[in-house]
Amino acid sequence: MSFSQSHLLGIEPLHPTEITTILDLADQYVDLNRQANKHADALTGLTQINMFFENSTRTQASFELAGKRLGADVMNMAMQASSIKKGETLIDTALTLNAMHPDLLVVRHPHSGAVDLLAQKVNCAVLNAGDGRHEHPTQALLDALTIRRAKGRLHRLSIAICGDIAHSRVARSNIILLGKMENRVRLVGPPTLMPSGISEFGVEVYDDMREGLKDVDVVMMLRLQRERMDGGFIPSEREYFHRYGLDAEKLSHAKDDAIVMHPGPMNRGVEIDGTIADDINRSVIQEQVEMGVAVRMAAMDLLARNLRARRAEGKEVMA
Repeated sequence: MSFSQSHLLGIEPLHPTEITTILDLADQYVDLNRQANKHADALTGLTQINMFFENSTRTQASFELAGKRLGADVMNMAMQASSIKKGETLIDTALTLNAMHPDLLVVRHPHSGAVDLLAQKVNCAVLNAGDGRHEHPTQALLDALTIRRAKGRLHRLSIAICGDIAHSRVARSNIILLGKMENRVRLVGPPTLMPSGISEFGVEVYDDMREGLKDVDVVMMLRLQRERMDGGFIPSEREYFHRYGLDAEKLSHAKDDAIVMHPGPMNRGVEIDGTIADDINRSVIQEQVEMGVAVRMAAMDLLARNLRARRAEGKEVMA
């Protein structure tokens, strides 16, 4: 298998063959997770620590389940009530972690670059579970796996990412991954929710939903991230849904077999109509949740293999 990374901090460092390696292994774990006995031994004897400085029930549960199914000893650190709140620096936290001798560290942090800093200071493999507006690599990978399984391929597709692009690390990771795999990516949303320098992303930009969805293979909706907004980015939720919420009429402009995605949690009636979200013929939102566990199992398995190899050679793990 082609995968040489010590950490999974973002999609940007990954070669397309490494992306394919993760997805191929994740396919195997999808099969395992559908069996009565869902356990493997890839992480037996290893310790996984989940550190979520931001709340995320779905992602944390997915990582925890993935680690346990692979045989790891999994510990969740309650960062909301931790020493960080008492003034401890991220560097001090890294030193404390090193004393615990973890093998895999899963981190979500509200500040871009914080996970990378930790990776430079800890003696274990680090997985980025989302940092600020930077990246959310495992979400992009699970989205890629969902698309590949639904469409039979992950290249030369037309994919529309719609909504709050400016505040979304999910959008950034998906733009990078889908671009690496030779897809045509469109960003659809109001100008107030587009990031600066969008022309440098190598994508097409639309502020008209119907035009942006015309003949696309995949419609990927994003959550309005009000917790990251510090101003009036939209006039009202009602107006936003009227112009940019996905309903049957807007979806009719996409290809007849276009699939609908959403990273969750969904705001029904704001970003997406409930009937579209629940349409078993078009929506793959529940499949995304299932693929999330398999992708995280695959990522941790591959990182653990490299970790063990480096330790056997007496090499440092830190970036």
